[in-house]
Amino acid sequence: MKWRKLGIVWNTDGQHPWSRSHAMGPTPFRLDADTIRVYLTTLDAEGRGRATYVDVRAQDPTQVLGIAPRPVLDVGEPGTFDDNGLMPLSIVRLNDDTLYMYYSGFELCHRIRYRIFSGVAVSHDGGHTFHRLRKTPILDRSDAEMFFRGGPFVLKDGNRFRMWYVAGNSWTELNGKAMPVYDMKYVESKDGINWPTEGVTVLPITQDDEHGFGRPWLMQRSSSFYDLYYSVRRRSIAAYRMGHACSSDGQTWDRKDDEFGLDVSDAAFENEAVMYAAVIDIDGKEYCFYNGNGFGRDGFAVAERLA
Repeated sequence: MKWRKLGIVWNTDGQHPWSRSHAMGPTPFRLDADTIRVYLTTLDAEGRGRATYVDVRAQDPTQVLGIAPRPVLDVGEPGTFDDNGLMPLSIVRLNDDTLYMYYSGFELCHRIRYRIFSGVAVSHDGGHTFHRLRKTPILDRSDAEMFFRGGPFVLKDGNRFRMWYVAGNSWTELNGKAMPVYDMKYVESKDGINWPTEGVTVLPITQDDEHGFGRPWLMQRSSSFYDLYYSVRRRSIAAYRMGHACSSDGQTWDRKDDEFGLDVSDAAFENEAVMYAAVIDIDGKEYCFYNGNGFGRDGFAVAERLA
């Protein structure tokens, strides 16, 4: 693949208490013919994330059309799985006005650093506001997936919902810091709300320099061809790089990381890391929204696919 980087699209100006820094995990959604709504997370002064959005022009996604005046989904109540912040990762349209937002929730812990589980919220106004369908996770802890069941990407396929996510139950030490270990999993649901307690591993960690995948994003090209984009956390550089795999069924994947073609550059915002790729097709053109250094510390960027 070849990409033309178009640069940083947007970063918060830090004027709102709920949005002091970062523009993390850009999640593009075709709102209408002229607009891509990019859902993302900004952080408050305590590092807690809330879901918001930035609207960009569909024909030129470097042009910002509007910014959400407030969070579309706030942090959870004290003691809930998302009381220390959340990150929207997948939007599914059910009808013209009803959307599901799948997100990861973050919970700080004492004996381990944190836990990450997944929730769902619904919008009945076309994606302007959302409310939780549950205060508890839709992907909660299980014996096989104790600490992490996050990064959900959901595809509505006929009468079923299909989800790719990351999960794990162990930690590794990296430069004196405990870091999570997780594989990529797959599950299905009839209603998009109730999911199995354990997924099938579809992309395991197999290389010595890896300890986790981040933020799966799937493009279904046809009934028998899928592209999967993800981030790979590498031990040697303590940072993410992009990954890519192909499949005929969405479950058996052929990794082609070296062919993705979107990597770090000399630009100050992405000279150490690139991550959280999210690809959208706009009238035959493909755009990849992504983050660079510091998990979106300097904003989110976009690239156009050339081949």
